Amino acid sequence: MKFMKLGSKPDTFQSDGKFVKYAVSDLDSDVTIIVDEVTFYLHKFPLLSKSNRMQRLVYQASEESTDEITILDIPGGAKTFEICAKFCYGMTVTLNAHNITAVRCAAEYLEMTEDVDRGNLIYKIEVFLNSGIFRSWKDSIIMLQTTKSLLPWSEDLKLVGRCIDSVSAKILVDPETITWSYTHNRKLSGPDTIVEYHREKREENVIPKDWWVEDVCELEIDMFKRVMTTVKSSGRMNNGVIGEALRYYVARWLPESMESLTSEASSNKCLVETVVYLLPRVNRAMSYSTCSFLLKLLKVSIFVGADETVKEDLVENVSLKLHEASVKDLLIHEVELVHRIVEKFMADEKRGSEDDRYKEFVLGNGILLSVGRLIDAYLALNRDLTLSSFVELSELIPESARPIHDGLYKAIDTFLKEHPELTKSEKKRLCGLMDVRKLTSDASTHAAQNERLPLRVVVQVLYFEQLRANHSPVGSVAASSHSPLPPVKKTVEEEKGGEEAATTKKVELSKKSRGSKSTRSGGGAQLMPSRSRRIFEKIWPGKGESSYKSSEVSSGSSQSPPAKSTSSSSRRRRHSIS
Repeated sequence: MKFMKLGSKPDTFQSDGKFVKYAVSDLDSDVTIIVDEVTFYLHKFPLLSKSNRMQRLVYQASEESTDEITILDIPGGAKTFEICAKFCYGMTVTLNAHNITAVRCAAEYLEMTEDVDRGNLIYKIEVFLNSGIFRSWKDSIIMLQTTKSLLPWSEDLKLVGRCIDSVSAKILVDPETITWSYTHNRKLSGPDTIVEYHREKREENVIPKDWWVEDVCELEIDMFKRVMTTVKSSGRMNNGVIGEALRYYVARWLPESMESLTSEASSNKCLVETVVYLLPRVNRAMSYSTCSFLLKLLKVSIFVGADETVKEDLVENVSLKLHEASVKDLLIHEVELVHRIVEKFMADEKRGSEDDRYKEFVLGNGILLSVGRLIDAYLALNRDLTLSSFVELSELIPESARPIHDGLYKAIDTFLKEHPELTKSEKKRLCGLMDVRKLTSDASTHAAQNERLPLRVVVQVLYFEQLRANHSPVGSVAASSHSPLPPVKKTVEEEKGGEEAATTKKVELSKKSRGSKSTRSGGGAQLMPSRSRRIFEKIWPGKGESSYKSSEVSSGSSQSPPAKSTSSSSRRRRHSIS
């Protein structure tokens, strides 16, 4: 820290108790000055030789036949007045970044200018500011911190602006040219280790781009905002570093407990709104703030009652980075808010799809698929969902985001487990979200034995599993369920053969209908519970019906493939969908 000593005489100020001070001299004091609660017994001549204001005050007191002067509004109070008075006496005083703002404001108040005496206090302070304080990184930060308590004097004297200009200019320099010390929490150091970087260490340590973040984050929110605004408006600072500074500031100043957040709602509201104002504009191609950070900031903004425009801005930013979110981050929000975020994401995805290059980027990087998996996981883990909120949120996810329905099946199964009171129609509505043709073999195996699912859904699962097995190459594993089975055309003879096979199948099922569960044979054939016979009769109609009529099985909103062909036809038309 830089400092400047003024004067050469020894300090002869003494105290008589806490509120009385006097200058020891061969001459008796001839003026009494009261500043705040402190009484100073001083001499007129030294004061009048340096201060225009003191000349006027002494003259007014003599007109009133008194030697007592009261000063109530001097910046910095009694402590700062004492420094100015000692300067008038020629006593040694020390100026540094901690007190120079107050002394500069007090000197202005006392009008200690060059027209009173050459080399007066204001002049000497200005020399020190330009040659010392503003050339030092840390002194500029410290001085800026002291300016708030001295408003509006510090603002009117442009001390605040000069500090901000000094700090901002140093932030924007090339890190390779830095010659001053700064504080930086290195990731390789312990969590509480502060590392001081000096010029001589430059060859050992590469100076990071965010070298300035920790020091600037010690500023209070209004000064922090002004520094960051200046840095952003320059257009020379990487937005990623600005985002890092904002995250660090929130971690530094925002309370962790909800009780503290609400008890200091006013200041925390100001902090949140300022940070949101300073956030670099988010887009999917460039990530300046993590989605986790934005979601937590959104939660805090709700707690502290931030303006609606601030919350809406955060919702917009979160929607653009939704593919980076975790289920844990989403679970801290109400489902209505999650619904809004997903809606905005999908609306933006549709707008982006109009640009082929953007669409290629989105799909190529799996952004849409990531959101689909995220929402399925959210549905599975959120125990507070109602049926309507579950269905409405699930329906926001397009089919292109769910090539596989395993995640959705897990969510549906969890919901059924948590809500055994659901009616048949409610279960039908819930399971209608799922396309059983898009379940993998493992999920199909689980679903086929899941007693919580409606019987019709279980039958659909077994039906399509059998079709997969019949359309798989001999000796291969079960076909993948990532896409629907290809249709197979039938002749009249094949249709009849299929009906006969279905009749045989029903007989076999009726023999094994005593409550047994579905099992799978080595060749892929499925054995059904007896209670599914009625549904199978709908799937494979009897011979009395037209042999050209196709059987249909509803699977969510999807139509089933045509009824299976005979084995001879299947051999002629093998399809591999693995």
